[in-house]
Formats: sequence, C-alpha cells, structure tokens
Amino acid sequence: MTNLKLETIQPWAPHPSAAPLTERDGNRLIIRANGTRTCVGGWQMTFVGAKAGKTYLIEANAEQIEIDNPHDIIRCAAYWGELPPTDTNTGNPKVTGWDYLLPEQVNKQIMRFQRCLSPEQDNVPLTLRCTLRWSTKGSSTWSLPRIEEISTDEIPTHMLQSIKIAVVTGKNNQRQGPFRTIDDNISFYAPLCEAASQENPSLIVLPEIALQWGIKGSPIDLAVPVTGPETEVFADIARRYQLRIMLGMLERDDDAVYNSAVLINPNGQVDGLYRKVHLAVGGEIESGILPGEGFPVFETEIGRIGCNICMDSSVTESSRMVGLNGADFLLLPIMGDHRAWQPGLRVFDPGRFRGIMQTRAMDNQVCMVVAVNRTEGSCIIDRLGNVLAWNHGEKEFIQAIINISDGYRPASKGCFRSINWMQRRPHLYQTFLDNHNRGALLTKPY
Repeated sequence: MTNLKLETIQPWAPHPSAAPLTERDGNRLIIRANGTRTCVGGWQMTFVGAKAGKTYLIEANAEQIEIDNPHDIIRCAAYWGELPPTDTNTGNPKVTGWDYLLPEQVNKQIMRFQRCLSPEQDNVPLTLRCTLRWSTKGSSTWSLPRIEEISTDEIPTHMLQSIKIAVVTGKNNQRQGPFRTIDDNISFYAPLCEAASQENPSLIVLPEIALQWGIKGSPIDLAVPVTGPETEVFADIARRYQLRIMLGMLERDDDAVYNSAVLINPNGQVDGLYRKVHLAVGGEIESGILPGEGFPVFETEIGRIGCNICMDSSVTESSRMVGLNGADFLLLPIMGDHRAWQPGLRVFDPGRFRGIMQTRAMDNQVCMVVAVNRTEGSCIIDRLGNVLAWNHGEKEFIQAIINISDGYRPASKGCFRSINWMQRRPHLYQTFLDNHNRGALLTKPY
C-alpha cells in the first residue's frame, strides 16, 4: 500500500504523432507501439504527500510482449514537481529534479523498476512516467506503482557520511640515498603513513610497487607474498588507527609474480587484491610479471573500492570496467602516464595529466585517488571532475573529504550518476569485445 496519495493518471507523449496506444484496465496500464519509429510516450501518474527529509522506495513492474530489447525500449522515471503530459522536462521550472528508476529483469516477461528517492522540500508532487519508445511493435503493461517510506537504516552508511582520504607519497626528491631493500622503502613510507594517520583519514593510498620501488633487480627476485613481515608494518598501522591502506607491491603467488594493489582493512586483514591487467611497455611486459585477469570492486563500509595501476589508465576499458562493476572510488597508484608528457619532449605536463584524471572520474562517475611515485600529480578528484587536492611535489601527503551522495544535478536537473549509466546502449557495443579489432591500426601492415 502506498504512503503517498495517487492524485492523477493520464497518458503522456511529446507529440500527437509520437503517442503510443494507451489503455487502462483497472489497475493495469497498457502501452502499445503505434507502428511508427517515432513512437514514444505512455502513462503518467502524480502522487502527493511526500515530505522533505524522508526517503521513499518506489517500485513499478512492467510486463513486456514482443519487445526485442526491453532495457532500451521501456523506461520509468520519477520527477519531483508538476510535469504537463506533453512536456519533455527541458528547462521546466516546476521540476526540481528527476531520476531514472533502475530496471531489473525478473523473468523473460517482467521488468521491475526501483529507486529510493527523497524530495528537497515538502508538498512537491511526485510524477512517475512509464514509457515505451523507439519500437514499431510490442507492448508493456504496468501495475500501479508501490511507494513506501523507508528508514535511513536501510540506506548504506557510506551514502550518509563524508569520507576523508589521504594520498601518501613523500615530497618530491625527498628520497635520499640508494634504496637497496624492501626495508628501505618501509622505513620511508611507514612514518609518512603514521603522520597522515594523525589526520584521521578513512583511507590511505600509497604509490605503485611502494614496497620495491627504486630497488635494483628482477621483479621475480623482489616479489613477496601479500601477507608477511613486509606488509605487516602497514597492517599494524591500519589496526592502530582503524583505517584502510592501499599498498602497492610486487606480489609473489607461488610460481607467479604480479604488480598488485593490496587493500588492508582496519583489522589488519586483506580486504581485496587487484593485479595490474595492462603491463607497461618498455620492460615490465617482458619482465616475467603476469597480468591480472579482472577488475574486482571491494565492498567496504566507506564505499565500493576498485583499482587500476599505472598503464591500466592508458586503456579506457580499465576505468570503465571499474565503474561498471559499481565502484565509488577508483584508486590509481601510478609511476607516470606516457600521454602526460609534452608532445615531443620527455617533460611532465601537469595540465595534461590533470585532464586525463578528471576525464576518468567524470566518464565513470568515480572518485579518482591518484598516488604518483614521484609525488607531483598525486591528486583526489570527485566524480564531477573537481580537483579536491593536488600535490605539486612539496607535500608529504595530501588529503580531501568526499561526500559520495553529493546531490549534484546538471542543467537537465537529472541525477548526474543516473544519466551517465542509464544513457548506455550496450547492445550496440559488440565491437568493444572483438579481439581482432585494433582501431586505427588496420589489418594492413602500413
């Protein structure tokens, strides 16, 4: 039973020629394609009684018949405000914000649309639009939506709090003398982590292969297990300060060696392990290091955490997969980015580097946390592309506070994150998975 009062039900369409065929059968709302390719529209319902500060679970089910791609053809969106049945919401002053309801395929015929939403002010009507679009055939039959007020206890904790993050690198040129052993790197990074921990971050991120950086020798000889005396120093810091540490290292796993990022939790245990998928040209790729085989995302109380390492950033799919796997944060320990050099010169261009990282954050709606071995360019960037912290090289560590649920809405008034993911049409991306595709590198050897 709904907590809000259903006030109106009416068909909607942007233009008479685009209007689908609509029929109401009691509590069943039917939308049929009109036989034209311009078909778009459906049913629109208005509910009243929502209160600011309250959260409502909205759920609607749709049964589809003869629709080839229901995730593309059937949509449901929620608008806070009054929306005339011919309005497409472009600049509508009476709408304060809108969001897509998220689809789930229950079975071959039924799709369920759900979303937890909150109005910004009292007594703003909630308008739900059930839509069929872009198909010359088929129909969808909708049940009346269910709307229930829910407790904030049901909302993940990280969506209700601010998260402080620190990137620990040391100052530019602070590393004095040769680094011959792993203990040398531990002696360098551990005190820096201790200092950063005094600021009470929830997460500390260290650079790529922080345990072995600068040590001469083969990675096959330098690699160590994920748990052992080398990592215990950082596990102890995580336990004492009740925080998480992402530690870069050359990992020994029996007869294999990986370039890995290890996520240590506040109990000093390993919460997650990411192995670099795209090995760097110019040495690493022929070194005996094995590439990783996936882009895991780790569920934690501060949010969902994914990783890339260095060369991964050059491949668009790396950050995209972390985003698609549901991450809130993308941690990137990195020695450098070959795209960030000034063209024709081996000179780091901070503007180019910053732009790359901002693009990764916005395209994949993740907070980028970047730890550069040589310090300069280390940064924390929110999902809107705002650079919250940047290290020019003069700081031992940087920090910033992230609010995952920031409420940002662009000019369209839609949820930025929703638009980013719900606009996708994956059935058109088959070339993305073609092993033989080399882009501009055609099959001809010229």
